[in-house]
Amino acid sequence: MVEKTPTVERDAVPVAQLRATVKGEVLEPGDAGYDQARTVYLGGMDQRPPVIVKPVDAAGVAQVIAVAREHDVPLTVKGGGHSIFCLSDEGIVLDVSSLKDLEIDVEARTAWAGAGLTAGEYATATAEHDLVTGFGDTDSVSLGGITVGGGIGYLVRKHGLSVDSLLAAEVVTADGELRRVDADNEPDLFWAIRGGGGNFGVLTRLKFRLHPLGNILGGMLFLPGTPEVVAGFVELAKQAPEELSSIVNIVPCPPMPFVPEDKHGQPIVMAMMVYAGDGEAAEQAIAPFRALATPYADMIESMPYPGVYPPEEEDYHPVAAARNLFVDDIDLETATMILDRIKASTATMPAVQIRVLGGALSRVPADETAFAHRHRGIMINIAAMYEDPAQAEEQTRWADEFTAALAKGVPGVYVNFLADDSKARIHEAYPEATWDRLRSIKATYDPANVFRHNNNIPPADQS
Repeated sequence: MVEKTPTVERDAVPVAQLRATVKGEVLEPGDAGYDQARTVYLGGMDQRPPVIVKPVDAAGVAQVIAVAREHDVPLTVKGGGHSIFCLSDEGIVLDVSSLKDLEIDVEARTAWAGAGLTAGEYATATAEHDLVTGFGDTDSVSLGGITVGGGIGYLVRKHGLSVDSLLAAEVVTADGELRRVDADNEPDLFWAIRGGGGNFGVLTRLKFRLHPLGNILGGMLFLPGTPEVVAGFVELAKQAPEELSSIVNIVPCPPMPFVPEDKHGQPIVMAMMVYAGDGEAAEQAIAPFRALATPYADMIESMPYPGVYPPEEEDYHPVAAARNLFVDDIDLETATMILDRIKASTATMPAVQIRVLGGALSRVPADETAFAHRHRGIMINIAAMYEDPAQAEEQTRWADEFTAALAKGVPGVYVNFLADDSKARIHEAYPEATWDRLRSIKATYDPANVFRHNNNIPPADQS
């Protein structure tokens, strides 16, 4: 792996130069807006960067990169603030959240979007025309951040990953050049940014394909947390029409009034379901899930697509030991193990999230994009949320052991959900041929590894 960058003195960061050259906000500790700019979604992150720069255009992005290179200071990139790598106590934070332009071509069903737009902002604007692009499951993630890792969300079975709808992008590379890339222009770089993470440049604008979609049938279905329900749900999700995608969260039941008190604290299945459409076909697709067991609550209804994004609590910043993996099946034995481990957890809130994939995602050839885990049937997230920092080691051990038990020796991880295990597991995100090609492209566009404060892929000439 690449050696750790030596510590940089705070006064070595050229703030005055940034103020003089970059159009946009340049924030130092003590400035109005600084604390808000360093606030991110995740809890436990309290870095105080020497400077946070929020350029208003691609030229400003290029200037920030040039200054970081000239002075050899660390550079991190922040969009929606969901990445563990978007802040640093050293160097420059390049915040692209001001890049929010949006041009929708209704007739062509395409949109050029600024990389700082959030998934919720984009979905709300395109839904006015009954058009959508699939992103993740949280409205505050930025389009640039989620897309470069792949983009697995509520339309993944119907329309594939976010990168499967990406038609072109504007990228500022390490040499400060603004490049427009697509299948015909610098195709290697276009291939790499579709799953290779933030290793190859800073995206400033993205062109997406839009898909027709009016109302959806969706919402939360609350079911008893039994092995039969968990395994049965997974099997039904595999067989369901591709219009139906779901995200299943298995957690100890909070004290919800519609759940019997004797079930509080016991595992519950909370399934967010989205059928791309509504009407009789949608109802028929969801009916088997409702029949798995008597639901505690059924909040599934017809709604505009942006309704899939629940309101976010501004002050909610969870601290968790989190792990991700792909598996190929969840049978009754595995479902029993999942529930047993949740019951045995000492975390404030242990959780297992299951997403059945397949459909449109799996029909794209594995070598067409840098995201290559097309054949894996299920993605699982494991999280142990806790409040006492002294529990960090215990909760991390629980998550690691749980992950190993589920993986059964078969590697695989989604690069967007790597956490503090990034250095150890980054290679798992890519098959060998994909990894080698990414390293070769990295050597072409970023041989000095300027973009290294991320889930890093080192250039081919580095060990």
